[in-house]
Amino acid sequence: MRGGTITNQRTTRKNVRTVLVFGTFDLLHAGHRSFLKQAKRLGKNLIVAVGRDSVVTKLKRRQPVQSERQRLRIVAALPYVKRTVLASKNPWHRFAFIKKLKPDIIALGYDQRHFTTNLRRELKAHGINCRVVRLKPYQPQHFKSSLLRKRLARKKKT
Repeated sequence: MRGGTITNQRTTRKNVRTVLVFGTFDLLHAGHRSFLKQAKRLGKNLIVAVGRDSVVTKLKRRQPVQSERQRLRIVAALPYVKRTVLASKNPWHRFAFIKKLKPDIIALGYDQRHFTTNLRRELKAHGINCRVVRLKPYQPQHFKSSLLRKRLARKKKT
C-alpha cells in the first residue's frame, strides 16, 4: 500500500488473496463486523486470529469479558469468515505465526496500535511479502468494546 490507497495488483498465488486480521473481538459488535467485512472485501479468504486471553490481559491491562474460546466460536460463525485461529500465545513469535498462514494482505483496524508501528518493515525483515492495509472506523463513538463494557457495568449496578 502506498499513499494510503489500495492497489489492484495481482498476487503470486493465482490472484487468490488471503487476508489476515488480528483482534480481541470481545463483545462482538457492529464495529467489529464492519472491520471484518471491510477486510473480506480485500480478498477471497478471510482468516481471523483471535487474541489469547493471556496476551489480551497483558496488553490491555484487563481481562476480556468473554473467553478466547467463546470469542473464537462467535467470530467463526460469521458467514464472511473463512477460518478462525487462536493467535500465538507469545506475541514475539508473531512472524512465524504469520508465515504459516501465508497472507497476501494483513488488515489492521483503525485503532490497532500494538505491534503495528513498524509492521511493514518488520514483515519484510522476516521475509514475509504481504501488503498492510489500515481499515476505516465504523461509528467509533458508538461501537467500541470499551463503551459496551461500561454499559454492561452500569446495568449490573442497577
